[in-house]
Amino acid sequence: MAVCRICADRPLGAPLPHTPRPIFQISPTARIAICSQAPGNRAHMAGRPFFDPSGVRLRAWMGLSEATFYDPAQVAIIPMGFCFPGYDKAGGDLPPRTECRATWHDEVFAAMPSLRLLLCIGRYSLAYHLPETRRLSLTAIVGAWREIAERTAPRTVMALPHPSWRNNAWLKKNPWFEAEHLPDLRARIAAILAAPA
Repeated sequence: MAVCRICADRPLGAPLPHTPRPIFQISPTARIAICSQAPGNRAHMAGRPFFDPSGVRLRAWMGLSEATFYDPAQVAIIPMGFCFPGYDKAGGDLPPRTECRATWHDEVFAAMPSLRLLLCIGRYSLAYHLPETRRLSLTAIVGAWREIAERTAPRTVMALPHPSWRNNAWLKKNPWFEAEHLPDLRARIAAILAAPA
């Protein structure tokens, strides 16, 4: 995966507009997986996932230090597209490349037996991990965290909004997320990481 060039050499559509640089973090011992969309340009330049203010907010949401967050033995980071996809005409990030999911994801998740919590960020991740929610709004999916967690255990799936500043308005409209969802999330993460291997 680290040297994958499918989206440049054998793309499903237009080739990646720059040299591929797959960015992910995996280990067979990881108990928590952050299942995101695709690296942004800052992560692409640094070669490190969530290397931006969104990563700072995500770590705060999870109650994790930077050291724990970037410890692959504990936390996996598996975006739906491993490389920064480039920008669209409006300056926004393009969708994750479909080659990654088609080539790698089933195999990657099958090879990670220790996973106990999957945090899905974004529509593409939710479509893969919770395909039955495709017609629901993000607010409805995130708001049903208790029911979804119970239904998907022991490999619990929880949805999160993207931690970008672009979602500040959503956070203000949905105060229950920070008041109820995040304390529950932090408690689950703490319990998983504290449990014996």
